[in-house]
Amino acid sequence: MSALDKAKNAIDDAAGKAKEGVGKVTGDRDTEAQGKGEQATADLKNAGEKVKDAFKH
Repeated sequence: MSALDKAKNAIDDAAGKAKEGVGKVTGDRDTEAQGKGEQATADLKNAGEKVKDAFKH
């Protein structure tokens, strides 16, 4: 996994956490769910990158 991909995934995860937090504070369940979804997407991207790395070696 390249450092750039790691950074992008970390940014996506942080944005998702922030959006989830805003949703909780404001009581907006849609925003909270979007934040959780963004975090899940970042986790899946990380897992995919790890699989690609495993096959490169």
